[in-house]
Amino acid sequence: MSTSNPELQRENQEQEDSYQSPNNYANLDELAATSPVENPSESAAYTHRSLEENRNEENIRERGANDQNGDQTNMAGATKKGNSPDHSGKASRLATQMYTISYLILFSFFGTLARLGLQAITLYPGAPVVFSELWANLGGCILMGFFSEDRMLFKEEWGTPRYHQLIEEAKRREDEEAGSGKGHGIDLAAAKKDHAKTKKTIPLYIGLTTGFCGCFTSFSSFLRDTFLAMSNELPTPLNHPADYGPVTSSTTSTVSRNGGYSFMALLAVIIVTVTVCVSGLHFGAHLAILTEPWTPTIPFAVGRKFLDRVTVFIAWGCWIGAIFLAIFPPDRNDSPPEIWRGRAVFALVFAPLGCLGRFYLSIYLNSKLPSFPLGTFVANMFGTAIIGMSYDLQHVPLGGVVGCQVLQGIEDGFCGCLTTVSTWVSELSSLRRKHSYIYGSASVAIGLCLLIVIMGSTQWTRGFSTLQCVH
Repeated sequence: MSTSNPELQRENQEQEDSYQSPNNYANLDELAATSPVENPSESAAYTHRSLEENRNEENIRERGANDQNGDQTNMAGATKKGNSPDHSGKASRLATQMYTISYLILFSFFGTLARLGLQAITLYPGAPVVFSELWANLGGCILMGFFSEDRMLFKEEWGTPRYHQLIEEAKRREDEEAGSGKGHGIDLAAAKKDHAKTKKTIPLYIGLTTGFCGCFTSFSSFLRDTFLAMSNELPTPLNHPADYGPVTSSTTSTVSRNGGYSFMALLAVIIVTVTVCVSGLHFGAHLAILTEPWTPTIPFAVGRKFLDRVTVFIAWGCWIGAIFLAIFPPDRNDSPPEIWRGRAVFALVFAPLGCLGRFYLSIYLNSKLPSFPLGTFVANMFGTAIIGMSYDLQHVPLGGVVGCQVLQGIEDGFCGCLTTVSTWVSELSSLRRKHSYIYGSASVAIGLCLLIVIMGSTQWTRGFSTLQCVH
């Protein structure tokens, strides 16, 4: 017997159109972290939910979902005989994973290119900031804050703009209750929570946060600059724009200094980067609130029926194209050195590997310790160790021009996308204060110790040679 209940029909349609996201997607801290703005309406009282609380809630929900799936399996025979709604149009779990991976691949390209481009235009003669990744880390944190707080880009959610409808209902109640705001506040809080839970299951949103913001920022490059500042090897822009990028003898400071100044340089890079990025995260969230009336909405049909499917072909096609460009560069018939592919192509080849590696480390490890995001920590530490080894091999030197370019691609692509500052800062802002200081201090201290052992052992014994490639 067919039903005429419009509410039931709407729920059935939403189930058919929804993604079957794996439960462990909730372990991505870009998605589980609380909003950077604790008090968006600037009311007198507010409640801040920590990342630990969200993580415990997600773990309980995941266990409940597993139990429910078991019950549904046991009742499969009885359900099949009944008149349950047909959800054959629902995106399968395999399709949802394919959409998510494809978005991560595509946005890893965009994030890497944005980081390299911003680095190129912000390192110039007389630049007040000479550690290369600061601007990219700031930009990625601003975008992370914006996407975390934004309520309009994915307003339609699964085809029904629930959040927008609840806002309108709250406004009507506020008018009816002569400005009391009681019903308004309750509706907005419920709408915000419901929207946040729904938004983090959308592959495009995962691509924007985990993919683009995560690859736009680089924790390994931040710590590499910290070590170079401490060891008096930080690149200093002089008079040769073509040399900006890798450290060469013409761009490295040769002024000797004592250990106290080296310690001050180390503190300068750490304090400036962390404070600027945390401020950028909150500024991005404030910007989302400010621009909410003018922020466009991605149409449901465009996102679900068009972007998801087209991205699969574009992402994988671009990755295959980058691999072929690395093998057959346009300047392969010119006289050496072949510098064209060394600027970005090798980085694009390795970028998806780093992004996907961080993605899977997060979904499998972040839930192990709610007070210490283990997946992000492992990704940042492993990427930091790899960038230190690649930097050493570049300056041995190893492999000539092509070897230098491949190693640069590993640094910019794999390490730059495997490690992230935007997620790290979002976690610092969401954890309880004690856990936040422990997590942040451990990440910087252990990562810096790795570079002291890896890069310091080469610099203070053999010394760094001039690079044989141009960035």
